[in-house]
Amino acid sequence: MNLEYKHLLPAGFSPLSKVWIYQSSRLFSMAEAVEVEDVLNNFTSVWVSHGAPVKGFSILLFGQFIILMADETDTTVGGCSTDTSTRMIKELEKRFDINLFDRTTLAFIIKDKLQLLPLAQVNYAIENGFINKDTLFFNNIVVTKKDLQENWLIPVEKSWLSKRLSLKAEN
Repeated sequence: MNLEYKHLLPAGFSPLSKVWIYQSSRLFSMAEAVEVEDVLNNFTSVWVSHGAPVKGFSILLFGQFIILMADETDTTVGGCSTDTSTRMIKELEKRFDINLFDRTTLAFIIKDKLQLLPLAQVNYAIENGFINKDTLFFNNIVVTKKDLQENWLIPVEKSWLSKRLSLKAEN
């Protein structure tokens, strides 16, 4: 699985650009992915905050993660403009019968595949050798472009998750 994504992010955006990550409860089909990309591109092309255009970017990564980004260098993204993005994401949920707001399901790269796992089952996966400290984890709580580039796809041991789990020393 090709895990390169940084080159797909906009070069002209501030490292402090705000980022929102929405993880889908399932992989989008190819046809769905094309529709999602169209909706995202249409949204960011008309995204405004207090009447001013937002320098926005959106992308579907790995067929399962919707990334929204707003460079606030010129226009700050206020509550109303954040609400409009949330409504758009909720519309995608309805349209494709998916969940994009479940923060209790985590994503990992296991055996070269993206795997979703409920938080409640992660300790079991560790105890049985499916996940270890080096397993790549999608850290969906990143909030800036810089964090997205440096701290989104990271080993479990470097994530917030490591503090909550019993990682075996030999892993």
